Amino acid sequence: MSHRAPASARPHVLIVGAGFGGLAAAQHLAHVPVDVTLVDRHDYHTFHPLLYQVASSLLNAEDVGRPLRAMFHHQRNITIREATVTDIDWQAHRALLDQGDSLPFDYLVLAAGAVVNYFGTPGAQEHAVPLYTLPDAIRLRNQILGRFEATERDPALLAEGALTFVVVGAGPTGVETAGALVDMLHNVLAKDYPDLALNQARVILVERGPAVLPAYGERLRAYAAKTLQERGVDLRLGPAITEVSGARARLSTGEELPARTVIWAGGLRANPLAATLSAAQGHAGRVAVGSDLSVKGHPNVFVIGDMAQISDDGKSLPQLAQPAIQAGKHAAHQITRRLLGEPGAPFHYINPGTMATIGRGAAVCEFPNGLALDGSVAWLAWLGVHLVELGGMRDQLDVLTSWGWAFLTNERAARIIIDPHEIGASSATATASGH
Repeated sequence: MSHRAPASARPHVLIVGAGFGGLAAAQHLAHVPVDVTLVDRHDYHTFHPLLYQVASSLLNAEDVGRPLRAMFHHQRNITIREATVTDIDWQAHRALLDQGDSLPFDYLVLAAGAVVNYFGTPGAQEHAVPLYTLPDAIRLRNQILGRFEATERDPALLAEGALTFVVVGAGPTGVETAGALVDMLHNVLAKDYPDLALNQARVILVERGPAVLPAYGERLRAYAAKTLQERGVDLRLGPAITEVSGARARLSTGEELPARTVIWAGGLRANPLAATLSAAQGHAGRVAVGSDLSVKGHPNVFVIGDMAQISDDGKSLPQLAQPAIQAGKHAAHQITRRLLGEPGAPFHYINPGTMATIGRGAAVCEFPNGLALDGSVAWLAWLGVHLVELGGMRDQLDVLTSWGWAFLTNERAARIIIDPHEIGASSATATASGH
């Protein structure tokens, strides 16, 4: 459904990417005299902080994916387009799409996010499972459950690492995934597969640095490491993953870990669109932007979120939701200032703090005033913040119900295997197979 009249003399703002930053920019242009097109390769917004809970069967995919069109029912100046921007024609001021056509713009907000960074590790892209998109999370859930089904049929697979799960990278995604996996193994799958020797199932967290959650303070890092180990995570600090195959992961120490599932949480690099700007690029290909988030030489172009190298008080902002949201709002305000003939204003990030879960009843929270929380208090704070940020009353109720049910019963309802190859199979095929 298009919310915008087909012909208009108003300036056209094109926003590429419907992540946290792109959404914030679009929403804050609702009452500005512009026409907005929001283009994304999916027709939904993904709430990335809860992807690991989809992968570990705690939540359904629909709990963390919100239809874009539903989110903008009341915004009349926006058009939603499902497509992928492949390049930018800077002379014509048009974004080229994978569908063969293009979209014009007077102002451009690039919020296309990032892609997984495998750092050239042999075999990682082919054999490791990333956790950055909703399809990634569904694929990982299918793979985890599929490994258990296969091992129940053939217990000899245990010795080949069928139930060994190697998580690469001990940032928030890696720590949360490892913690959720051991919870799932001990509290859920042990009951589903009582005949399997689950004492041989392993979750190994590999971090090439000296500590987990390196962006946090020393006390919280120590708490996170201790809690993970007490819950059964095999923590490997120092070695790097040097090769991944379908059967094992090799460490820089020479050790080989028999593992059929390697989960890559080892880092991100900017979307390849960043290279089309001919602008200076910082760490992992992120675009270095000016103080008002515009690109040097392109004052009508703003880069935000995981694509942007944004500095505040001399520090590069992390690739998290809050910096993206605040940058999206700022970009919208700068477009408004441009329309009024006013100069750009510098962006200043307001740090609300950071938090990460380590599993059921355990989390860490760190605030800019120096306050640091861990344990159940931090876990409850994490639950509350993410429930509020999730947005949408129906999604909040669904997630709250799933969390409450899991907490009271140790059950996880979203643990079915949906083979993507079966989608679209004819009813005759289904009938022939006995269904």
